[in-house]
Amino acid sequence: MSLEALTIMEHDEELSLPARQTIATASRIVVKVGSSSLTSLVGGISEEALTQLAGVLAERHKAGTEIILVSSGAISAGLAPLGLARRPYDLATQQAAASVGQGLLMAYYNKVFSAHGVIASQVLLTAEDLAKRRQHVNAHRALERLLNLGVIPIVNENDTVATREIRFGDNDRLAALVAHLVKADALLLLSDVDSLYDGPPSQGATRISQVDSPDDLEGVVIGTTGKAGLGTGGMATKVQAAMIAAETGIPALVTSTAQAAAALAGEDVGTWFGENGNRRSVRMLWLAHLADIRGRLVLDDGAVRAVTERNKSVLPAGITAVSGEFVAGDAVELCDSHGNVFAHGLVNFRNSDLPQMLGHSTKNLAKVMGQQFEREVVHVDDLVILSV
Repeated sequence: MSLEALTIMEHDEELSLPARQTIATASRIVVKVGSSSLTSLVGGISEEALTQLAGVLAERHKAGTEIILVSSGAISAGLAPLGLARRPYDLATQQAAASVGQGLLMAYYNKVFSAHGVIASQVLLTAEDLAKRRQHVNAHRALERLLNLGVIPIVNENDTVATREIRFGDNDRLAALVAHLVKADALLLLSDVDSLYDGPPSQGATRISQVDSPDDLEGVVIGTTGKAGLGTGGMATKVQAAMIAAETGIPALVTSTAQAAAALAGEDVGTWFGENGNRRSVRMLWLAHLADIRGRLVLDDGAVRAVTERNKSVLPAGITAVSGEFVAGDAVELCDSHGNVFAHGLVNFRNSDLPQMLGHSTKNLAKVMGQQFEREVVHVDDLVILSV
C-alpha cells in the first residue's frame, strides 16, 4: 500500500474517532462537581467522595492534562457545623453557611489532593466578575499562572458576598464561563445523575447519549434538583451550561461523579453535547445567559430584521413598546411584535426617557430633546442575538 494511501487511511480514522475522544485527549479540561456528590445533610462533607474524585483528577493531572475544578458545596458543607437541618432560604443564613463551609471544603480538598502530591488552590468568583473587563483579565491571568505552576485551581462562586447570584447558586453556568475564559478543550459536568434521560429514569426512560443541537431536546422534560436535595439547579442548569459551552465551541459531557474516570477516558457514558458554534467573548456569554434582565423593548418587524439580519443597533424609531424599570447600562430583552425574545442588550437610556422617544429618528430627537438623545437605544456592540 502506498504512503499516500496510508496517510488517507490515518486521516479517515482520525475523522471517524468517537466525539467523546475529545475529552480523552484534551489538554485542558474544566470539571464541575455538584453539592449532592460531595456532601449530605446528615454528615456534611463526605471525605470518601472527595478522596475518590481527587484520585481520578490527580491521575489525569499527572498524565499532563491541566484541570480546573469548579466545586459547589460550600453552603452544604456549612449546614451540619451550624446545626441546620436543611439548606436555608434566606440570603443571610446562606452566606453564613458558605462562610463556614468554604474553609472546611478547601481543607478537605487540600488534604485529598496533597495525598497525590498535587497542589490545589482556591479561586472565588461570581459570574459578573467574568463580564467586567478588569476582573476578567485578572481572573484569566491568575488561572493561567496557577495552571502553568502545575496547580489544580478549585473555583467556587463567592457565596459569602454574592447577592443576586446566590439565589440561583449556579456553578454550572459559572463553569461554562470559566471553560470559555481559560479556552478549555472540554467541560465535564458531574452530579449524582449518570445521564440525561427523555423522562424519569424510574419509569423506564431512555438515556440520551448525544445532543448536537437544541432541537434534539425538543419535548424532553428536564428535572430540576438532585435526589439528595442539596443542589440548587439540578439537571436543568447542567443542560443549560452544556449548551452554553457547546454553542461557543467547547464540547461538554454531563454524567455522574461515579462515572468521572470513564468520562475522562472517553467511554460511552453520560450525555455528550457536541460543539455547534464559534467561541465568543465572556462578556457576550454573560449578557446572553447570566445578565440581570431589567426590562423589555418591543421592536417592529423592520427593526427586528435590521438587528438580526444586518447587524444593526436598536434605534428609537423601531421600538413600539417599553416595559420594566431600568437605567442606562442595564440589560434588557428585545422581542418582536409576537412577544418572542430574540436578543439581550445593554440599554443607553432609563425607562422613563424612552416613551417620548419612540417612533422618532435620532436626528429629530436631537433637535427636540437635545444632543444627548442623538444615539442608539442599544448599540450593536452591546447586543447579543440569542440562539433559537
